[in-house]
Amino acid sequence: MNVFWLRVIIAALLLAVVAVAAVPLLVLLDLGSGGTGYGLCGDGLSSCATDYASGPALAVGLAMLLFGLVATLRVMMRIVRRMERRKEIAEATRRLSAQR
Repeated sequence: MNVFWLRVIIAALLLAVVAVAAVPLLVLLDLGSGGTGYGLCGDGLSSCATDYASGPALAVGLAMLLFGLVATLRVMMRIVRRMERRKEIAEATRRLSAQR
């Protein structure tokens, strides 16, 4: 796989991390200002019926998703770094053999 495409995947992962982190905050801001939470609570926060454990379950799910995305991002960055290092070594070896 080309380094360019790996960098595109890294950019997509970064956007996904930002989205996972930002969407709950945007929903809370909308609910706090009297909105519906982008459809989460149809009639607003005062008439929103949720279970006691739904909030913590959602928080755990989002945290696990965020950690998974960050771990995947780290692996992809390591792969890119390793590919670039191999490319630099190959270029240095080629330059040294051309000097002889």
